[in-house]
Amino acid sequence: MKPTIPPPHDRFSHTRLPAIALMAFLLCTSAFAQEAALDGRIRVQLTPYQQATLSTEIAANISKLPLREGQAFNEGQQLIEFDCSLLNAQLNKAEATAEAARAAHKVSVRLAELNSISTLEVEQAAAKVKETEAELSAMRVTVSKCFLKAPYKGRIAKLLVDANQYVTPGKPLMDILDTSRLEVRLIVPSRWLARLKADSRFTVQIEELGRAYPARIVRLGARIDPLSQSIPVTGEIIGAHDELLPGMSGWASFGKGRR
Repeated sequence: MKPTIPPPHDRFSHTRLPAIALMAFLLCTSAFAQEAALDGRIRVQLTPYQQATLSTEIAANISKLPLREGQAFNEGQQLIEFDCSLLNAQLNKAEATAEAARAAHKVSVRLAELNSISTLEVEQAAAKVKETEAELSAMRVTVSKCFLKAPYKGRIAKLLVDANQYVTPGKPLMDILDTSRLEVRLIVPSRWLARLKADSRFTVQIEELGRAYPARIVRLGARIDPLSQSIPVTGEIIGAHDELLPGMSGWASFGKGRR
């Protein structure tokens, strides 16, 4: 009997598959880049400028999950809220402990002025203040993780959890995309380098929409593929177009002057 190969880990499947799909797309594109270049067109795909799989740093239940897949959010907007009743109680305890340590140190200083205690006891009281304040600072950082906020403006590509679900540190929660700026990925013949440069303009025909958009090159690849004699190029669509989505594909036209 052949051994059963276990399925890939969830985190791998959500973070690596988009990159694998893009790699496969670019490899297929480079295979016929030379042939497609004969009519001045190159296969392209739209990709997000930024994308990430957000995870949690604490163990807690999800108390609020206000957004669903496909919905948009702004930078700094709350995406998930965790039930942190226990952590808040621990924070209150840390604040009380730190306050008691500060009061004890204040008394020890006064007693030292009256020669009632030794210098060592004063130093120990001061060290206790530093210790409790460090613990308080650590608890404040931990409690700040009770709210997961958006690192940038974008949309939720996939939710990996549900409300009221218990999660542990490192658990993937959602995939997000920065849709405010889409990149155009393509592979062109290396001989085009004599004319292509940053800010060179071209047109992108998006198949899903049947529309053409102006675009420009933002950067050229750092290495030429010696087998296909091609090089990756990254561009961007000029202007804001809410109808464009990551994953859309089409053709880039540079005109006869680029051949």
